[in-house]
Amino acid sequence: MNNIQNLRAAFYRIKFPFFAFAASLAAYYGFAPAYDAGNPARVLLLAALLLTAVLSLLYVIDLMRISGLDGRGFKKAFIAGIFFAVGFALGVACRGAANRSYYLYPGLETDDIVALSGKLLDDPRTTASGRGMALLNLSASHGKRGLRASARGKTMVFFPEGSIPRLKEFGRGSKIYIEGNFIQTNGSTYGKTPMFRAKSVHVTLPPPRFEQWRTGIRLALIDAFSPVDASRGGDWGGLALALLLGIRDNLDGELSEQYRNAGCSYILALSGMHLAIVSSLIAFFLKKPLGMRMAAFVGVIFILLYVFLVGAQPSLTRAAIMYVLGAITIIYALPVNPALLLGFSFVIQIFMQPDSGDTVSFILSYLALAGILSLGQGIAGLFRGHLPEIVASPLSASLGAFLGTIAVSILFFGSLRPIGIVAGLVMVPLTTVFMIGAMAYLPLHFAVPPLAQMLGRGLDLVYTILDRITLKAGRFPEILFSNVTGSIIVSIILPVIILIICKIIHKKRLYLAKFS
Repeated sequence: MNNIQNLRAAFYRIKFPFFAFAASLAAYYGFAPAYDAGNPARVLLLAALLLTAVLSLLYVIDLMRISGLDGRGFKKAFIAGIFFAVGFALGVACRGAANRSYYLYPGLETDDIVALSGKLLDDPRTTASGRGMALLNLSASHGKRGLRASARGKTMVFFPEGSIPRLKEFGRGSKIYIEGNFIQTNGSTYGKTPMFRAKSVHVTLPPPRFEQWRTGIRLALIDAFSPVDASRGGDWGGLALALLLGIRDNLDGELSEQYRNAGCSYILALSGMHLAIVSSLIAFFLKKPLGMRMAAFVGVIFILLYVFLVGAQPSLTRAAIMYVLGAITIIYALPVNPALLLGFSFVIQIFMQPDSGDTVSFILSYLALAGILSLGQGIAGLFRGHLPEIVASPLSASLGAFLGTIAVSILFFGSLRPIGIVAGLVMVPLTTVFMIGAMAYLPLHFAVPPLAQMLGRGLDLVYTILDRITLKAGRFPEILFSNVTGSIIVSIILPVIILIICKIIHKKRLYLAKFS
């Protein structure tokens, strides 16, 4: 037993798995054809690879320093090399799978295709124009003069407005036949999903039974929030659906724009914050009657069911994987290292969803948490003793996330909204209250409608406050960048400098405390 405990301690102390994470990161993004030499993303990629190489070298040097230059030190370095090789091979394999997922094999010339057959990969959602859209996994293409051919790949389909209610009724996993034409025919171009405009839709086969149960639950939840009386300012039902299920069809378009202008659009995207609220409630109700370990096990089941219900969105999947890994550390009494869990999550997620690593939400999700764990903790040390903890903790986390994602935000959006750092300090706690109230509203809606109406008035008040805050914060100007490449370089160097300063000040404080 002692040997097992010693092995666990050594495993986490030396952090051999870090090498697998570093190698998979380098291979996955290093072999991405989207990052050509003329793309500003090359700057971001090279910075990530350079950081990976430097950190890996520092770990090897540290291993040799701790263990000495004898056989034991070389043995540990050799083990680290094995982890690096395994991670690199995994990264190459996942990148290959991601690259293949971008290619469309329509079977016929796209200009000749008049209909497609396939399976819905996600729930149809309504666009601002009133049309619907969803990702379709192709099985066959149909051309003129009755031609038919097998097809492979994915395409984004835009559905006519009249077909949306029926498609939402059947939901994800349905097999459909659509007539129409391709809008964008460069499906063989990496990273560009071809688009198909459907003129008519026919459901040929309903989804599997478990998918039907899922769709039924989603429709019941939508109905539960739909009767809210909008004439009394009760638009909060659409916000509740967006925060709990990721359904934005009923969300007020102006409110969504206000969140974006206030730099708080991340609040509407299901991620670790939302999963943390759900998991905290689960732990609160289960920890005492079941105990820590059993509560963690049951919590994993709840979280997996929640992700299945909502949909495996990249940022939410990352949070769910980290929750499951954290639960495993509790069940088996392993030391908890958040940074290591983040690395494990990356490796597991690109293995499960190879093409998710190229999405903006995936990249922002991991960089935001990495910024919180590194820059956020360093900044928190600077605030300690100068600001109350209730302010210092969320402010440092907000700054860490902002600094961690600043380069990618400039790259993909060309602008920054620093007001989001301050607005988030108020928006996040209010959103937490709103989500808890919305979850409490559901059982009351079915069991005690009068109490649900009373709670609804309170949710309406919180909704109004959120609306006013986003409206005020959105009036602050954004920062636009004309020289994108130079701005990205500066935005990468700035967090590194801040992190170094935080480390120096932290060591200085420890030195002064030691001799005071």
